[in-house]
Amino acid sequence: MIQTNVFDYIRVLDRAADASWLRNEAISNNIANADTPGYKRQDVAFESVLKEALGRCRYVDMDDKVAGLRRKALDGRPYTDYESFSYRLDGNNVDPENEQVMLAENQLKYQGLLTGITHEFNNLKTAMQ
Repeated sequence: MIQTNVFDYIRVLDRAADASWLRNEAISNNIANADTPGYKRQDVAFESVLKEALGRCRYVDMDDKVAGLRRKALDGRPYTDYESFSYRLDGNNVDPENEQVMLAENQLKYQGLLTGITHEFNNLKTAMQ
């Protein structure tokens, strides 16, 4: 039997793709509500969650860190960004141009994550042949 931790990495990539999808929805919501008075920008934290989860075990190699991650610990966390900040009189803090750039950036991340997952499964398929 092959001993591999590739599924641990696939699980992390899967959770990152889920968080990226949530971020895409949040950014799309921000764009849709750019003219809604009092609306506050939403975002999803994943990178900081992953960094925190991996940083708990300082003297452990990366394979063991990834293997020890709990699925729930890798959930993206939605939050309101700059809740008390607004540069507009109506209380809205969404900058539509910035949101468009963030949407494009996030879509590239999502595509990269899916490519990484596909690559890992192709490697498994090649190893099984």
